[in-house]
Amino acid sequence: MNHFKKNALSRIIAYFSMEIAVDERIPTYSGGLGVLAGDTLNAAAAVGFSMVGVSLLYRKGYFFQRIDEKGIQREEPVEWIVDDFLVEQPPRVKIRLEKREVTLRAWLYEIKHNDHTVPVYFLDTDLAENDPYDRTLSGFLYGGDERYRLCQEAVLGIGGVKMLRALGYEKIDRFHMNEGHSSLLTLELLREQMAAVGHEQASWEDIEAVRSLCVFTTHTPVASGHDKFPLGLVKQVLPFFPVHGELRDIFCCGDFLNMTYLALNLSHYINGVAKRHSEVSRMLFSHYEIDAITNGIHVPSWLSSPIQKLFDGYIPRWKEDIFSIRYAISIPLKEIWEAHLINKRLLLDFVNREKNMGMDIDNFTIGFARRMTAYKRPELIFTRLERLNAIARSVGPIQLIFAGKAHPKDEEGKKIIQRIHAIRPSLVPEIKLVFLENYDLALAKRIVAGVDLWLNNPQPPFEASGTSGMKAAINGVPSLSVLDGWWIEGCIEGTTGWSIGMDVFQLKEAKEGDYSNDRDAMALYDKLEKVIMPIFYKNPEAYALIMRSCIAINGSFFNAQRMLMQYVLKAYY
Repeated sequence: MNHFKKNALSRIIAYFSMEIAVDERIPTYSGGLGVLAGDTLNAAAAVGFSMVGVSLLYRKGYFFQRIDEKGIQREEPVEWIVDDFLVEQPPRVKIRLEKREVTLRAWLYEIKHNDHTVPVYFLDTDLAENDPYDRTLSGFLYGGDERYRLCQEAVLGIGGVKMLRALGYEKIDRFHMNEGHSSLLTLELLREQMAAVGHEQASWEDIEAVRSLCVFTTHTPVASGHDKFPLGLVKQVLPFFPVHGELRDIFCCGDFLNMTYLALNLSHYINGVAKRHSEVSRMLFSHYEIDAITNGIHVPSWLSSPIQKLFDGYIPRWKEDIFSIRYAISIPLKEIWEAHLINKRLLLDFVNREKNMGMDIDNFTIGFARRMTAYKRPELIFTRLERLNAIARSVGPIQLIFAGKAHPKDEEGKKIIQRIHAIRPSLVPEIKLVFLENYDLALAKRIVAGVDLWLNNPQPPFEASGTSGMKAAINGVPSLSVLDGWWIEGCIEGTTGWSIGMDVFQLKEAKEGDYSNDRDAMALYDKLEKVIMPIFYKNPEAYALIMRSCIAINGSFFNAQRMLMQYVLKAYY
């Protein structure tokens, strides 16, 4: 680790992300992308690596979710006071949008671990000198129309580079784009390069100079999920954008500016976020070399207090050597189980207090918490209610804890929440179901540590990585999941958790029509009825053994420090 620190300190990496979760009270994130960004920067601070984060400030957040008695999601602006948490910085920079000059300022948040600090700058357009429309660009995360989104991404990419220079970051060794939203930063780097060598038009040498500075991480395994903007809109918003000439194909894809293609074409290193995801990405973008660096979590951010006490007692140097978590394999099973029961009691007390559910600590509890959208298949466990009801009556009671937001424009996601609410009357008394509203970092930490089983059943191959199961694992909660994303690497059947449906080899050969919700639901029920719940109810010591294996095997590898080291070795040098 010391050798890593010594060499890593010689580099400065600028990490750009549309969302970054740095504090559960600061609504600058919506979900996994922002949480991963926050965990990455926390890991950098923990190992003493020189990084600086850049994102946008969202004065209205993503949204505050309320769910009424019919299960209808209502979105409200998040109310928070910026200068309670962030420090305004003196520099002002300007960028050009359409025919207007837009002034930007930055707000600083410092991530501190030990004696190292990683600064994170949030860009803000809400200044009196700006046009009223431009002031709203610091309003909502993932809000507005195409024009609004393109303007926001210009502020992030172009404005972000300008702001770093104004803050004194003259020498940055790599610019890491966490997804394609920030890829317009390549234009500002190209402008800087051309000015440095006195070119009025970009040359291939200028392109290569920019490419040598850039790293791109893609998170989206489907073509439709990548941001693209019509060239007419691009010409309107960014009149300086090079949409003509021999370099046009570097910047554009057909009649669109595709932010992913822009990043792909102007990065020297590209990666997916799991081994399977990189394979899928290479099929989507066959002309590019796409490596794999599997995501990880910042362990101290997600570790519950009862499990941390065990680490402190049995693995005293785990914070200095994150890989030593493998020695959790020697923690007595009785203490693992007791720590889990503390976490479970905290969660169920919260649920019972908030929702008057009467959930029982002795009953098998399943957690499903993530974005509510169709490909995540939140309703899979309810496919055959008669089968689920029969399992609860014959094997033992089941408690289901759901949480998650649907994007304001995702009507199907909203309907999923409504349908889950409507299922309750069809369940037998042995099954209790709750949907907790306003899923955020604080609620996530409660759920991943307090349930007995983490359920994840996305439609393959649409799960790029997923990290919620990693957060559950470090707290001793095994996963039941389809083999997609990180779980292909993390699943040791019956040891760290269980799989649903097709195995890895079948998935690689599968075509779109081969996937079956009904077949996966039957496989899910079989695992619950014949394998998982009998262990939980009849052999708790064996269940505790699986919990301990989760921690020691998956917790010691699927962490952000390991992930960051791989970026340093593969991408930053």
